[in-house]
Amino acid sequence: MRIAIAQGTAPGPDALDAAAAEAAGRGARLLLTPELALSGYVLGPQAAASAEPADGPAARRVEETAARHGVAVAYGWPERDGGAVFNTVRLVGPDGTELAVYRKTHLYGDQERAAFTPGAEPIVQADLDGVRIGLLICYDVEFPEPVRAHALAGTDLLAVPTALMRPFEFVPRVLVPARAYENGLHIAYANRCGPEGGYDFAGLSCLAGPDGEVRARAGAGPELLIADVDPERNAAARAVTPYLADRRPDLYRTIARSARP
Repeated sequence: MRIAIAQGTAPGPDALDAAAAEAAGRGARLLLTPELALSGYVLGPQAAASAEPADGPAARRVEETAARHGVAVAYGWPERDGGAVFNTVRLVGPDGTELAVYRKTHLYGDQERAAFTPGAEPIVQADLDGVRIGLLICYDVEFPEPVRAHALAGTDLLAVPTALMRPFEFVPRVLVPARAYENGLHIAYANRCGPEGGYDFAGLSCLAGPDGEVRARAGAGPELLIADVDPERNAAARAVTPYLADRRPDLYRTIARSARP
């Protein structure tokens, strides 16, 4: 499956529509956008004011965009559900139908913890063109446990919208390829770039393959990456490096029970 990874600076539905048009024109079946692509990342107290439910007006517009261009879209926004606000990514299919909704489970820093409620569902997946897509958001992928859980649940492609700022460039350069390698799956990592609200976002969006090789890599500026995902590579990589088969989960129970430091 051909995918597009949008790395950009201007959030909002117009930027998303333009990226979807280009992605479809270049043969992509899935467009992955950065974290909170509709609203921008640095929201502060505006997170609650700009929040919409998963079936709100912004959702309808993205569904129309996906259907008009014939490309699946994974996008993020502040989601309101009753009195709670979540940092959420939603995947809609190329016909505009909802495929999956994931709420960020590991919130990063005081700003996110003040604005959002952490999600409680660790594994969210959907199937598209024979590829099982899993969803995480930014900081989630920096923990080994969620990625391993996706690998064990059969995820072929882990789609990760993110808003990673400098000086943490080692995450897309080192950690994301390592996560892909140790779990034998593809990871698509879509970052923001440039300044916003006092942060300088690092770019370096990528598609990392199950052998740890980076199939596509953006620089520091706006870019639309196009790359191919082949689930058969996952099985081949796992045969060479059988981390999943050689696990000893009986030895890991104390790790899972350990209290926070």
